[in-house]
Amino acid sequence: MGDEEVALPGETVLLLYPLTYLEEGEEVTVGCAETDSYAVLPADGAALLRRLGAGLSLDQAAEWYQREYGETVNIAEFVEALGELEFLCPPERAAQPDDAPRTVRWQRLGRAVFSPLGWLCMTGLIVAAAVAIWRHPAVRPANHDVFFTGYMSVVELAIFLGQIPLLLLHETFHALAGRRLGLRSGLSIGRRLYYVVFITRLDGLVAVPRRKRYLPMLAGMLADVLAMAALTLVAAATRQPGGGLSAAGAICLSLAYVTLLRLVWQFYFYLETDLYYVAVTVLGCVDLQKTARAILKNRWNHLRGRPAALVDPETWHPQDRRIGRWYSWLLLVGWTFSLAMLGLVVVPLGYHVLSTVLGRLGHPSGQSLAGLTDSVLFLLINAAQLAAIWWIVRRDRARTAAAPRYEHVLS
Repeated sequence: MGDEEVALPGETVLLLYPLTYLEEGEEVTVGCAETDSYAVLPADGAALLRRLGAGLSLDQAAEWYQREYGETVNIAEFVEALGELEFLCPPERAAQPDDAPRTVRWQRLGRAVFSPLGWLCMTGLIVAAAVAIWRHPAVRPANHDVFFTGYMSVVELAIFLGQIPLLLLHETFHALAGRRLGLRSGLSIGRRLYYVVFITRLDGLVAVPRRKRYLPMLAGMLADVLAMAALTLVAAATRQPGGGLSAAGAICLSLAYVTLLRLVWQFYFYLETDLYYVAVTVLGCVDLQKTARAILKNRWNHLRGRPAALVDPETWHPQDRRIGRWYSWLLLVGWTFSLAMLGLVVVPLGYHVLSTVLGRLGHPSGQSLAGLTDSVLFLLINAAQLAAIWWIVRRDRARTAAAPRYEHVLS
């Protein structure tokens, strides 16, 4: 925002987008659905903003603040902050008549999915799958379900292609649970440590009462359970006369078991999973992960004797600072566990499989065409996954370098 925009006449009345206010203790979360922008303000700042939105001029609002709180306010800086938060409505936008209530796309579908009838159907699907598992031992989840064929490339390709729609279903449930509340959403690809993940952005949740936030956060896990139930029922329904699994049923069970593993992965709080956001909401935190990382960096810099590199704890939210004292240790333990699993399990297993595949290709004379094709496809699939991780890392680094220092949107 330029200086000419900040130096407004004292009689100026600001045009603001419609704002929502959620009071939580001594802080107020202010949200603008029009620009999908949200910020946490102290109670006095939110009160001043309300007065400006009610039509007081800048001078009148500043005088009211001084009478109410006994202090002066830099109204020019306050207006500049409102501009950065995208709360100010351009005059041409305000002049457009818009009396119709605003709805987001797929809001009705979200309400239908999570309606009483929708919950009844979802419960019936889960109960039916539980009955099928109890009646047919062949469809009970087990490790061997993953390897439905001896060709590793077929297994990996089937899991990779099959998990894409299931991952999208997971994120779609997040989005629908949010959109039923009128919240916008966005889908992107990111990473957690060395895991590639889909991410649904629901920034508007910060302006929703806490009790209404839990379903949008947990809806993805609900989708995973429903997907497992549906896949299990297909496997049970397509069994062969002797009770064995059909080819389609074996693939379904493989996908169901991988989905189960992904469900368990949600308990890895330190990777910012769905359950992490539930936990920080219950605890009343704002950005616990970022604060915990800063606490770890401070401890490390203390050990190295670099006080100039320390981050000022006063810049952290008080609740994040309190919880971060012990959560930072959990974060460190979690990272250590994941890196240990990478070094002790994933890398040795990958080396063993890779050496076997390269051994086949190194001595093609004794191998069948199917075996050689399987090896080549296996290498190509894994190379594509590594390339995807490399691209995401480079993209995230570029975004971090280009990101503005001023941050107001909460995750």
